Amino acid sequence: MTTEAIRWPPAWPRALGQALPAGEYRAVPEDFVVEECLGFSPQGEGEHLWLWVEKRALTTHELARMLAQVCGVRERDIGYAGMKDRQAVTRQWLSVHLPGREAPPALQAALETKIGGDDARAVRLLDQARHPRKLKRGVHRGNRFLLRLSGEVVDDPGLEARWQRLVAGGVPNYFGPQRFGPEGRNLARARALLARGWRKRDDRQGMLLSAARSYLFNELLAARIVEENWATPLPGELVMLEGTASQFLAETVDDALRERAARLDVHPSGVLWGSGRQASQDQAAERERRVMECEPELAAGLEAAEVRMAHRPLRLRLDDPRLSREGPTLCLAFGLPRGAFATSVLRELMTHPTL
Repeated sequence: MTTEAIRWPPAWPRALGQALPAGEYRAVPEDFVVEECLGFSPQGEGEHLWLWVEKRALTTHELARMLAQVCGVRERDIGYAGMKDRQAVTRQWLSVHLPGREAPPALQAALETKIGGDDARAVRLLDQARHPRKLKRGVHRGNRFLLRLSGEVVDDPGLEARWQRLVAGGVPNYFGPQRFGPEGRNLARARALLARGWRKRDDRQGMLLSAARSYLFNELLAARIVEENWATPLPGELVMLEGTASQFLAETVDDALRERAARLDVHPSGVLWGSGRQASQDQAAERERRVMECEPELAAGLEAAEVRMAHRPLRLRLDDPRLSREGPTLCLAFGLPRGAFATSVLRELMTHPTL
């Protein structure tokens, strides 16, 4: 399964009748800057040392492993809210369980020693504070992105129109290509694993289950984009409120609900397939079932693995979006909620081999 086989349609180029130009966005790590928005601050005391860290050309796993080695703890004693890209400059919090003791002296120097002579990789400790609890996955509010684009997209005459439609109409909430691994290999592995029966020992982090669910969600969103109803709730749909975890069932879709959807106050949702009863009803539930019936092995495998059915908004609103130019470079700045992908924004503006 290659990335060509799991490429889904963008929404706004289709609506505007535009062809997408080519573009680049990761010529160097500084072209992709991510800052985690935690939404709260460490309390200043407790067993866990929280570290505000900037990394370059490192995965979060690599940084966590290095921290464990330098601090003399197990890897499971390191906490972080989310995975951050490798080919990027990222800032995020990590926690280290150090009850009754301080971090090793010269922690910055010790991390630099772990990196060795690799000039591409870098780590900077920006701040630290104590907190009573380990940093858990998914507790952050979101991420702020600064992306620098180059190539044909910079001078594309349709770019401004697509950007304005993104800002006003929202972004299709696709899972990004990194969820499926290089050339979609995680999805191929997920198919094989679910066909023989999922076992935790074969997928300890749940990465393959996630790849399968993400693929089915993207298929559902792609179908709604083709039908031109991805931004408007269907009767019987579970509708999600912007910026919160609140949701409600839209038994009917009236003008008031359509108006709330138009101003991005509420969003249609799509199912993350698994075991349990569908929360949606009527047209929305039927649409979900039709998509799942196209991938019966994946759907049945997720049910057998007893991963619980859930929902995800089909659409995102950009937080404080900005577009500017720096010579031959186009700069995009925006915030996204946790679980959202910056590549879902970029795929509405340009083509790239990894989008």
